[in-house]
Amino acid sequence: MAEYGQIPMETLILLNNQMQDLPARSPKRQVLIKDVATLYHVSSATVRRALKQKTPLRYAKRRDYNQPRTMTQEKMRYYCELVAALQLRTTNKKGRHLSTRECIRLLQESGVDTPDGLIKVPVGQLKVSTVNRYLKRFGYTHRSLQIEPAATRFQAVYSNDCWQFDFSPSDLKKLKKPQNAPENAVLMLASIIDDRSGVCYQEYHYVPGEDVMTALRFLFNAMSKRTNSKNVLQGIPKMIYLDNGPVAKSHVFKRVMGYLGVEIKTHMPKGSDGRRTTSRSKGKVERPFRTVKEGLETLYHFHTPDDVKEINQWLSHYLVRYNDMSHRREDHSRTQDWLKNLPPEGYREMCTWERFCTFAREPETRKVSKDACVSIQGVNWQVAAELAGQEVILYWGLFDNELYVDYNEQHYGP
Repeated sequence: MAEYGQIPMETLILLNNQMQDLPARSPKRQVLIKDVATLYHVSSATVRRALKQKTPLRYAKRRDYNQPRTMTQEKMRYYCELVAALQLRTTNKKGRHLSTRECIRLLQESGVDTPDGLIKVPVGQLKVSTVNRYLKRFGYTHRSLQIEPAATRFQAVYSNDCWQFDFSPSDLKKLKKPQNAPENAVLMLASIIDDRSGVCYQEYHYVPGEDVMTALRFLFNAMSKRTNSKNVLQGIPKMIYLDNGPVAKSHVFKRVMGYLGVEIKTHMPKGSDGRRTTSRSKGKVERPFRTVKEGLETLYHFHTPDDVKEINQWLSHYLVRYNDMSHRREDHSRTQDWLKNLPPEGYREMCTWERFCTFAREPETRKVSKDACVSIQGVNWQVAAELAGQEVILYWGLFDNELYVDYNEQHYGP
């Protein structure tokens, strides 16, 4: 019999290509191998052995493959970096930027100022097709440079380590507005969600926008102990994550959270971290908004609540059922996850409302008149006589409507 070396390489390649299109246990493979063995007077085992030992195909390439002819590869890479930088620098919000041809024209006619000085390319040294090819090989194409790093999903270790807070306009437009509500007030849904467990607490409020007083009152209700409610979320969190809205920028809000020992975290401003998208959505607090609007507010078409108090009662009953739903990862409910993952030292209990009101006071530097009076919103307030003509710090309570005065580390009032 002939050895497998007598089988031409072309026959082995053709046989290998035919067998690749067939399943691994196809009987047609045996037929093909047997035909080749019969043709060259060898056994089927010899053909199989030849298929395993055959030399794979090698693609023929030029000796100077991937080597520029008019310059060194390092210089070509440097020019490609300049072209890529020009395209990134001229990119607008719609994604339009200079073409490769225009970038080459600028490099040849005007040049580009770099940290290494003015770089000007000799005319005719760069071609559009060549630069485009090397931009793709080096990974400097505009599409490649626009790819952002993968977003990192985070989750708190313990319950009350992080709360996410936000406002959202309600879809309910037929609710009767309270008499003391401003004319431009709209029904807003305030929400707090525990980052670890997903336990949610929400309230409806008529406010003209994201109001700081409403936010502080809502957070007090969320942190306070609820003895008659099945909603387990309570206590002072370690951190509150929210967007860069009016609430996060308020000095009163920052001061109150500082007194409570709560760290405030907000989104990084857009464009503050290079080309990476920094403004991320708070998905864990945005999702309950959609759930409430689709699962609860759609039922108001059958019966519209009378006032805000009634709608908050309905919302409280719905949130108990929402928190008893399955956790996004664990095999138990959100409520069970919050109770199971409390920190070893437990949660910090919230102070009383009277103590909380002392935190929410707006400081203002004013000069007391000669008759020991200060005017606030058209109302004259009489202070201590020894403060006449002095520059003092006034603390006006946001919730208790009381005035306090500080002078030389001495406290007066209310």
